[in-house]
Amino acid sequence: MNSSAPTLHTARNAVFSQDELFSAYRDSLLIRRFEEKAGQLYGSGAIGGFCHLYIGQEAIAVGVVKAAMKNDTFVHTYRDHGFMLALGMDPGRIMAELTGRRDGYSGGKGGSMHMFAPERGFLGGHGIVGAAIPIAAGTAFAHKYRSDGGISFGFMGDGASNQGQVYETFNMASLWKLPVVFVIENNQYGMGTSVVRHAAGPGLFRRGEGFGISGRQVDGMDVEEVYTAVSEAAEHARTGKGPVLLEMMTYRYRGHSMSDPAKYRSRQEVDQVRAERDGIEHIASLLRQRHSVTDVALKEIEKGVREVVGQAADFALASPEPDPSDLWTDIYSPSAPGASVIVKEETHQYRAE
Repeated sequence: MNSSAPTLHTARNAVFSQDELFSAYRDSLLIRRFEEKAGQLYGSGAIGGFCHLYIGQEAIAVGVVKAAMKNDTFVHTYRDHGFMLALGMDPGRIMAELTGRRDGYSGGKGGSMHMFAPERGFLGGHGIVGAAIPIAAGTAFAHKYRSDGGISFGFMGDGASNQGQVYETFNMASLWKLPVVFVIENNQYGMGTSVVRHAAGPGLFRRGEGFGISGRQVDGMDVEEVYTAVSEAAEHARTGKGPVLLEMMTYRYRGHSMSDPAKYRSRQEVDQVRAERDGIEHIASLLRQRHSVTDVALKEIEKGVREVVGQAADFALASPEPDPSDLWTDIYSPSAPGASVIVKEETHQYRAE
């Protein structure tokens, strides 16, 4: 594990009110219980293909979304379900997409890694490592061009921080002072390789310095610290000062994907992080200390969250699978002139062959 990672939450003045802490607790717990259910459905065969869980990283998604504004857009990685839940998207439709059903956000054709909801500013989870970063710069250019007041958030993991396209994007984003916040979710492992083995240098948050991009390392297990850092970075980007790079120090409790047994680290390491830094337990402790919230009240939230997750799974499994004819749809954008004609002609030729 990266030795520079914060190991304990720092004591400071309150950032969230009691209601905001309750909201953060519920949102974080929803992500975790949803992802645990997704893991169960994957194990039973109801979810196929790849599936990358967000367990352990919940504070980042919740803190970022709470600091964002209405016109902002988000481009994420293949570990995207948790972020969609933080945005308030329908758990049933997310689970339906995971299980490849027609009621999913991508009609059952995107699966775990490729969900989109542009009406919520969510411009996709992307399976190519580092792909979200140039796309986020493109959407930031659109915000600037339209003068709509929005900014773009682009996400990557620590492994993706070594991709060449990331630095090409940094260069353009800084030259054009694009309104974008780049977020590295440093969960300590690029697939199965520890960050100390794959990333040289004193900290990933400094990777933008050569391009004039200021950076900051943040405790990504502390939702209030995430919120504060993102609020400041967003203000910088929103006021025409250009991009910011945030390195969120976090930890994923599960393997890289559901097919990864994570034998490259010890059980003791995982248990120690859970005991010392868990983001959800941290919010619970703040509620107890600041507002004398009882465990009974927290268990009521837990009960409600489990009901929502159970209903989401039931909805997904009851949803129909896509019709085979759906294979021939969404090949081109419906807004393109003559697109429907092109689809029909090319489909007919392909079938004839």
